[in-house]
Amino acid sequence: MRSYVFDSFAIIAFYENESGAGQVQEALEECIRGEAQGWMSVVNWGEVFYATAKFKGWKSACTIIQRLERYPIAIVEADIGLTWEAAKLKAKYPIAYADCFALALAKLKKAALLTGDPEFRKTREEVEFIWLEDDR
Repeated sequence: MRSYVFDSFAIIAFYENESGAGQVQEALEECIRGEAQGWMSVVNWGEVFYATAKFKGWKSACTIIQRLERYPIAIVEADIGLTWEAAKLKAKYPIAYADCFALALAKLKKAALLTGDPEFRKTREEVEFIWLEDDR
């Protein structure tokens, strides 16, 4: 079965109908049909909330989180195993610590990471990536 880790970049692109929204929708539909598993780190889930609240307001952020909860995406807590893997990746790469949680989760779950964040290009050899492209 296919597995996906959704980065905050992918979820925000989906809800804002930005570049790559169609690719994210396809992955979400696979999860809904039971053809794939979806995962997201609680750290990246928090990024979705705070980024939306910052630019669109608290009410919009709450709405996006409520909509996200309707999808079969498992929100993974930052336990010691995930945090250890994220910390090792942060020590190895000059990327944001929150991004390390998405990358670590993809590694641990052997899942493809959906993102359009160019910062991840430095880590290409770590996991399979699905790079969001302009599909509008």
